[in-house]
Order: sequence, then structure tokens, then C-alpha cells
Amino acid sequence: MAPITTPPVIVISGPSGTGKSTLLKRLFADYPDNFGFSVSHTTRPPRAGERDGIEYHFVTPDHFTQLVADNKFIEHATFAGKSYGTSIQAVKDVVNQGRACILDIEMEGVKQVKKTDLNAKFLFVAPPSVEELEKRLRGRGTESEDAVQKRLEQAVKELEYSKVDGVHDRVVVNDDLEKAYKELNEWVMEVLQKGVAETI
Repeated sequence: MAPITTPPVIVISGPSGTGKSTLLKRLFADYPDNFGFSVSHTTRPPRAGERDGIEYHFVTPDHFTQLVADNKFIEHATFAGKSYGTSIQAVKDVVNQGRACILDIEMEGVKQVKKTDLNAKFLFVAPPSVEELEKRLRGRGTESEDAVQKRLEQAVKELEYSKVDGVHDRVVVNDDLEKAYKELNEWVMEVLQKGVAETI
């Protein structure tokens, strides 16, 4: 049996406000044919301009609960009363297109992915400090004081988890966007070249 290389699954995590979305948008723009996002399911309503099946699969809480019961998710979590999940099928859809699948998920999701057989690679985007993160979150002007505090509490937990040996393959501190993007880009390209060897 000859080993064949399949595209890897890459997990990018980090607290809200660290610039993950900005870094990933740039990566996708630079390499439009190499990567795919798995489209997550969510019970939250669509925001202006969001389309079902593109940004998210928008589902009812009952439908979401059924998907969980049927073990259709690799990972799922609930934030502020709304549920989010990454389905096994969504990841396979990307890999079947010959692209590396990137998951942008939270800490609980990382823990769940580690229990699967996806052989994923993990990168954590960290803020320079919790103080700087607080500045960024407040600078958005989109969050209530309560929401900012909740995000900061979660960020402290995520930062502690990121320091556990062996949890992440790489940690990138986003204190300078250009430097952070260069580090992320180099690491992702290295992972991409290796791929995941599977014996068929």
C-alpha cells in the first residue's frame, strides 16, 4: 500500500480580539486555491449580508441539538446563549476539494478536535498582553461592558491553556501584524508541504 498525502486540517485559535480574522483573511487572499474554511453551524440569526451556507449554516436550536445527538460535529460550544459547531462533513467537503481545511475555533473546540482522528495541527494567536487585548476589544466599540469582561475572562483561560506543553504546535504573538503574519504564513506553508500521509 502506497502512502498518499492528503491536505492537512489546521486549527487556528486564540482569544477574541487577537487579530485571527485579519491574519486568516490575508492568508486566504494570498493563497486562494490552497485553503478552505469549514462552514460552521450556528443557532444565532444571520447578521446583515450573511448568507446561509456561505458564512454559516443557520439552524434552529432543535436541529442543532439533533446534530449533536447524532454525533455529526467534530466540536461544538455555546457562547452567550448561541451554539456553534464544526461538522465532520464540512471539514471533509474542504479536504475533498484538495484544500487544507482551516478551523477558526475556541479553546473548548481545540480540546474536542484533539480527541478526533483528524491529525490536525494547532496554532495559537496570542495578544501581546491582556491589557492590550482589553484596549482592542474596547476599541471595537461593538461590545457592552459585560461582554468585554466576559471576553477578557475567557481570554485569560485561553492564554493559560496555551501554555500547557504540547497543546499547540506553534504560538504566534500578534504584537506587530506584519511580523505575526510572516510567522503564521511560514508555519502554515511548512505544514502544507508535509501534508498528512495516509495509507490507502
